[in-house]
Amino acid sequence: MPQSIVSRIRFVLVAAALVAGTTLARAQSTLPQRYADTTFWRLTNELSEPNGLFRSDNLLSNESSFQWVVPSLEKMTRPDGVYLGVAPEQNFTFIAALKPRVAFIIDIRRGNLIVHLMYKALFETSANRVDFAFKLFGRPKPAGVSPAIGVEELFTLVGSTRLDTTFARGVLNDVKDRLMKTHGFPLDKEDLDYLDYVYMAFSGTGAGLRYNMGGRNAGFGYGRGGMPNYANLMTESDSLGTHRAYLATDEAYHTIKDMEERNVIIPFTGDFAGPKALRAFGKYVRDNKAVIQAIYVSNVEQYLWQDASNWRKYYENVATLPTDSTTVFIRSATNGYMHRQSPNSRQNELLCPVSAHLKAFTDGKLMQYYDVFQYCR
Repeated sequence: MPQSIVSRIRFVLVAAALVAGTTLARAQSTLPQRYADTTFWRLTNELSEPNGLFRSDNLLSNESSFQWVVPSLEKMTRPDGVYLGVAPEQNFTFIAALKPRVAFIIDIRRGNLIVHLMYKALFETSANRVDFAFKLFGRPKPAGVSPAIGVEELFTLVGSTRLDTTFARGVLNDVKDRLMKTHGFPLDKEDLDYLDYVYMAFSGTGAGLRYNMGGRNAGFGYGRGGMPNYANLMTESDSLGTHRAYLATDEAYHTIKDMEERNVIIPFTGDFAGPKALRAFGKYVRDNKAVIQAIYVSNVEQYLWQDASNWRKYYENVATLPTDSTTVFIRSATNGYMHRQSPNSRQNELLCPVSAHLKAFTDGKLMQYYDVFQYCR
């Protein structure tokens, strides 16, 4: 088929998606306030593609500037929409700020789904962020710690508290019971083995856990420097100097806890350039007359661009999603692209209107990975 015809077809797809998003913006969403356990598990499976591979386990973020854009993100995006994000815990901070009706977490690895199920169980069984933090790292909470403790003091205390293997084993068993007995999620042996591995990585290393630590797929190596640890990520701040991490304030923590208890943070497995997951997600959102607020892509596009066909498939998938003029990509860029945002940043977070990218794609203006940053703020 001639390239000119292909471009026109793509333009029609994008235009239809944008019109649909605008129409949906005027309609009342039919997304529920709460999902039954059976519905949660069904969606997790129906939206998913087969397990894929990445060079690292990605047990936590390595983006120390991820909070930087939160003040602008809150102003740019629509309220009461749907959030889509990739990877582990950094999503909680964005979700706490945006307060979507429903949040979906996608990743090419099923392992990320298991990480989010671990978090789900810990949120549901922890009364406050202090209890949560100590459970996450397998440390018994010292007596007399105030639930109002500041985030920097909290992680100093977590870091100075010794691992208690008996306590940690108890937390892990409680997590499994919560998922399998309370919720009835049919995790298989491979899922449970990975859950063991993940929790042992968190509890064995503590709040000093870094992105490039881990056993199975630590593809960037133990010796690679400059990676922030969990405590670093939680004690960073936004562009106004305010702590915005999901464990920084009671409000942020309880926003996520409430959503987890209502089963409205739903992880699934899929490739951004895959044939099913992103399109199935978009169809579900559109069928429920909702619009996507934000798509957190981290730097996944950098890897998609390594295969030109994947890059095109990715944007064709995005064009089918129910977005509107307020929907943004939250994207990570290396410091080589622009000035350093925060004193400790390895990458910079950028907000990028999806509509501008889709138009640039149909106009043939996205020819290499770094072209995407032309349409970011």
